[in-house]
Amino acid sequence: MNITLIAILSAVSLFFGMLVLFEVGRRFGIARLAHDPEGLAKGTGAAEGAVFGLLGLILAFSFSGAATRFEERRHLITEEANAIGTAYLRLDLLQANAQPELRTLFRQYLDIRATIYENHTDEASPNTRLEKAAALQTDIWNKSLAASRHQESSPDAAKLLLPALNEMIDITTTRATATENHPPLVVYLLLAGLSLIGAMLVGYAMSANKGRSWLHSISFAAVISLATYVIIDLEFPRLGLIRVDGADKVLIDLRKSLD
Repeated sequence: MNITLIAILSAVSLFFGMLVLFEVGRRFGIARLAHDPEGLAKGTGAAEGAVFGLLGLILAFSFSGAATRFEERRHLITEEANAIGTAYLRLDLLQANAQPELRTLFRQYLDIRATIYENHTDEASPNTRLEKAAALQTDIWNKSLAASRHQESSPDAAKLLLPALNEMIDITTTRATATENHPPLVVYLLLAGLSLIGAMLVGYAMSANKGRSWLHSISFAAVISLATYVIIDLEFPRLGLIRVDGADKVLIDLRKSLD
């Protein structure tokens, strides 16, 4: 299922769930008032404060973590472009005969890396591209290693080129790991649970009023639901509405500069 649809359905379900819990809490409060003319239970402020304090804390940390991971994924794309560009420039240290083939391999490799995370509706496509990129990495490494040992190559070829290639290869693992880095499911369940409990407590507290305050109820549910949607969307920047695809331009521009 599309992650955007999942996020929207989750937010909508949370929104209506909170409205239902508002009403449940209000009815509990009305029943309490009917049996106890003195009013609602006293001394509940500490419990309510703990619930809403924890809800605010979970929301803040979840949003902050999602935004941080979003920016890290963007920065990793730039780091990969820098690593590829550095390694490509250091091919000048190799013997002249070995350079054309390696430069061609670099262009093929960059063609794949610039689009490797596109077409996510087709799970086989990224996996196929990853396999091709890994094969090109091995080919580039082996040919560069052999060329750096050639007597016509610069004496510093191995010391400068191979570490750059190693960084270029390592960043792919870092990026792949970053795409799978998400909070545990229990964090989202806790966020939803606290939101529903908070809605019930608000409804209970508002039961002393003669009528329902739909403005406050809908506003509270809408704000929490919208924040939850944004958090989920940020966690999957290749699949939702908030995307990191624009950062791929640095790889595309680098590829154009190699022609």
